[in-house]
Amino acid sequence: MPYYPRIVESDIERKLRASGALLIKGPKSCGKTETAKQFAKSILQVDRDEQVPVVMSIDPGILLTGATPRLLDEWQEQPKLWNYVRHEVDDRKEKGQFILTGSANPDEEIKLHSGAGRFTVVEMQTMTWQEMGYSSGQISVKQLLKGEPLSFIDTDLSVELIIERMIKGGWPALINVSLEDAILLNRSYIDLLAETDMSRVSNVKRDPQKIRSLLRSIARNISTLVDNSTLGKDIKSIEDADISRPTIIEYLDALSRLMIFEEQPAFNTHIRSANSLRKSPKRHFCDVSLAIAALKLTKEALMRDLKFCGFLFESLVYHDLKMYAQASDAQAYHYKDSTELEIDAIIQQSGGAWAAFEVKLGVGMHDEAANNLLKLNSIIDTKKSSKPASLNIITGAGMSYTRPDGVNVISLASLGR
Repeated sequence: MPYYPRIVESDIERKLRASGALLIKGPKSCGKTETAKQFAKSILQVDRDEQVPVVMSIDPGILLTGATPRLLDEWQEQPKLWNYVRHEVDDRKEKGQFILTGSANPDEEIKLHSGAGRFTVVEMQTMTWQEMGYSSGQISVKQLLKGEPLSFIDTDLSVELIIERMIKGGWPALINVSLEDAILLNRSYIDLLAETDMSRVSNVKRDPQKIRSLLRSIARNISTLVDNSTLGKDIKSIEDADISRPTIIEYLDALSRLMIFEEQPAFNTHIRSANSLRKSPKRHFCDVSLAIAALKLTKEALMRDLKFCGFLFESLVYHDLKMYAQASDAQAYHYKDSTELEIDAIIQQSGGAWAAFEVKLGVGMHDEAANNLLKLNSIIDTKKSSKPASLNIITGAGMSYTRPDGVNVISLASLGR
């Protein structure tokens, strides 16, 4: 399988120059190992080498010997490696010594107290449309954060094609497989998650059926501000199952450690209004294809429910925006206030520049989206906060242009870093 260059490569290169060890984290099968191999001079496959457990009991330092950067792939299979790497970095006093890749987050206590000053972190996700060649990337998030003008671009893009791409997802191994095989493999991913991975990551036997029920509930409520109690009610009413709130919290924590589930935080800004800002996060899967797989939906079923497809499309756009934003030292948020004014995504750089995005699968709701963006723009307190650099509608339609009211309409097939 050919290697597809990834957006995070420049971040990896920069952080290897800055720290003794680099942790690349991301969900299973998102491409961490292949990307790390582009930088590594030697490799230890911790989960495959049968000698690793034996050497760990005799002299773990042997495992760290090799040309640098040395890649320790799936290091979390031997968690004690983290401390040995930390001490080795201290002893060598050189940069770019180790790359650790893993599909489960280390315990926060280990990461915060043992890694400070030694480790940097790069977060990987499944592939964006630009990385897979689905988007030309002619309109960049960096450009939008500067408020630069857009050129008219017309790209051939149908709803049917978008649905097919959402079903397959951004998994590197599935780019060239058939839609039918992708459906089978993504459903198997869900099965393994329920049957094995959730129990393994928490060292506690989990109920696979309850995990599946929770995954389906998250999928049904994707891209919304659903809370844990609502998930519980949803599971009880639709799945005819009962999951306690503590169990839901435990399961969500395990999903977060596996980097399968993530939350899009709320944007905090200053507005000229007595309206209060909502602080609840939106919830997503690491890849929209897992939501589709959890619900066992087909292309035909999705074509019959374009309203739900709109929520899936929003989650897809958030995924891509987040990765494009990361390349510009920015983060992705959402906005909602007590008047129910809601903006699907806010991208803000660490320096303060930001841009606002509404997401619409089709063209029929562009006016409503533009009105929401313009309303947000009008209530920003400019004495305390800057105005957005640009107002944008990300759409599934093929055309990208600027409306007479100044709002940009951008096809996902033209968006990039």
